Amino acid sequence: MTTTQVLAPVAGRAIALADVPDPVFSQGMVGYGAAVDPPRGVVEAVAPVSGKLLKLMPHAYIVMTADNVGVLVHLGLDTVALKGEGFSTHAKQGDDVTAGQVIITYDVPSVESKGLNPIVPVVVMDEREADNVVPSEAVTAGAQIESGAGLFTAKK
Repeated sequence: MTTTQVLAPVAGRAIALADVPDPVFSQGMVGYGAAVDPPRGVVEAVAPVSGKLLKLMPHAYIVMTADNVGVLVHLGLDTVALKGEGFSTHAKQGDDVTAGQVIITYDVPSVESKGLNPIVPVVVMDEREADNVVPSEAVTAGAQIESGAGLFTAKK
């Protein structure tokens, strides 16, 4: 069994995935994890783990660790509809990235101005066992978390 520490890709209020107002995330359809409600400004979204940037879209990215743990960061809900507006990428798909490395600049006010929720779900892809994801104290308490702080631990 491996344990992977997953970091918050943005600062903000840490929240349980079950509290994300989108059933795809809240019901663990994509996988389990946690989320961050970001500050209302332009923020830098960082890699939550070190590994290969498996998938990079303007509004989301997946980093695959050396232990084959895929971590999805989704910047906002329904933001695929923006076709990249409000997002600037700083890496390329296939790059090796380090936890804490800036991947995307995220314009939260721009997303909110389109009527979309800016919350940032972070999930272990295809994780079907909720018990394999252990949220940090910040998530449990709904507390503020810094970018790069521990968001949850994934066991595989």
